[in-house]
Amino acid sequence: MPLPHYHVTAAIIRKDGRILITRRPTGSHLAGYWEFPGGKQEPGENLEQCLARELTEEIGIKVRVDEMFLEVEHAYPDKRISLHVFECTPLSGTPDTLQCSELKWVPPTDLAGFTFPPPDLKVIEKLIRPERSDS
Repeated sequence: MPLPHYHVTAAIIRKDGRILITRRPTGSHLAGYWEFPGGKQEPGENLEQCLARELTEEIGIKVRVDEMFLEVEHAYPDKRISLHVFECTPLSGTPDTLQCSELKWVPPTDLAGFTFPPPDLKVIEKLIRPERSDS
């Protein structure tokens, strides 16, 4: 029997050279892990709508969903996910812990010091590695 598959969105929100991360609440899948804010796509939503809704519900901000940053495929023992990570521009509101236990603004180079779910590690790699030029 195939594993259930979910599309999950996440946001890269930048401010003053730092990136917003949130901590998963007690009782949730991977409770206590840090993540880039976002969540699971609901029926009838496109990925951008999903991410905008999740950010409003989880941390109380409205954003403009900008370009795709990275897509990551990952299989957990009980499910598969496609993680769709977007750059986002805050439009209104101040991030608050509505559905997360904690939030922090962290320099990209410090992200490796936090415990993230496996798919997020690929996002961190891309955030901290210098872009290569073809020169």
